[in-house]
Amino acid sequence: MKRNAIVLAVVIAAVALMLFTGVRMTKPKAGTLKLPAVGKNGSVAPDFELKSLEGKPVRLSDFRGKAVLLNFWATWCAPCKVEMPWFVDLQKQYGTQGLQVIGVAMDDSGEEAIAKFAGEMGVNYPVLIGKEAVGDAYGGVEFLPTTFFIDRQGRVVDRVFGLVGHSDIEDNIKKALGVGSPTQANAAPASAKESAR
Repeated sequence: MKRNAIVLAVVIAAVALMLFTGVRMTKPKAGTLKLPAVGKNGSVAPDFELKSLEGKPVRLSDFRGKAVLLNFWATWCAPCKVEMPWFVDLQKQYGTQGLQVIGVAMDDSGEEAIAKFAGEMGVNYPVLIGKEAVGDAYGGVEFLPTTFFIDRQGRVVDRVFGLVGHSDIEDNIKKALGVGSPTQANAAPASAKESAR
């Protein structure tokens, strides 16, 4: 009985260390990240065409008019495994309001392994086979996960490197959808007043 408790404690400590190390490794050090203007907040998200797991070409511009959560991930990325179930739930919750989660797999494990992994994770959104050129268009995807939040007009409203909390992701989704923002709420009455004049 005592031995089982010790083994359990060692396993828990090992898992905690792996998660901590994964989070630390995916976060950039202050001052070391230099991205080009593309992909910065307010810039137009670069369009691309990638193949889906079903073999169909998918373009980012196909989703214009929707808010997009664009997530670069890999099957070996421990923090990615933490946030993917959140994306599944958030797609269910906000999909009817115009959210589209898109996953871009950036590893070399092959389409079959990526499809199997996505199936095991219960992914309910498109998974695309990534290319380095697409990552480069977004400023270089040096850290996984890397997530861009894109509004309905195709502009980047925020980007996140590494694992963040569920509530942070949800706040960025709301920004991309244009809901819950005081400036959005105030903009409608002001424009209504101007058109009434």
